[in-house]
Amino acid sequence: MSEVAMEPAAPEAKISERPIAPSQPVIIEDAAVEEIVPVDEPVTVVASSEIDVAVAQFEGKVIEAISTVFDPEIPVNIYELGLIYNIDINGMNDVNIDMTLTSPACPVAGTLPGDVERVVQGVEGVGGVHVELVWDPAWSPDRMSEAAKLELGFM
Repeated sequence: MSEVAMEPAAPEAKISERPIAPSQPVIIEDAAVEEIVPVDEPVTVVASSEIDVAVAQFEGKVIEAISTVFDPEIPVNIYELGLIYNIDINGMNDVNIDMTLTSPACPVAGTLPGDVERVVQGVEGVGGVHVELVWDPAWSPDRMSEAAKLELGFM
């Protein structure tokens, strides 16, 4: 077996230390290969831009699902109301959502996060779902989308 001389990776290169499972996509981001390791099955190499598109499409499906949830007292979905502060999706399609309510005394505080969890769990391909209710920063009408403001007469 012959040896291949490789230049060292640039300091800004990102090299993943996670193990690669057979049939799992490999993401290469301007990194130099330090070692070639044989695998039992073919490995699919996917361009980073293809992954970005797939993640954006998946996130769009999650947002679409969340947009079916309404505060029963307000005729606008909770996404447009600005109640969703953060959606984090990992490589296993586990979805972590930080959300708030219009008020800590909101009568649906006990049910709305569960509704969000249920509809997101119904998205095809989703792994686990965790919804956390947060209060910082406090919700204000400034967080609403233009469409929600128009619907509720804020414009």
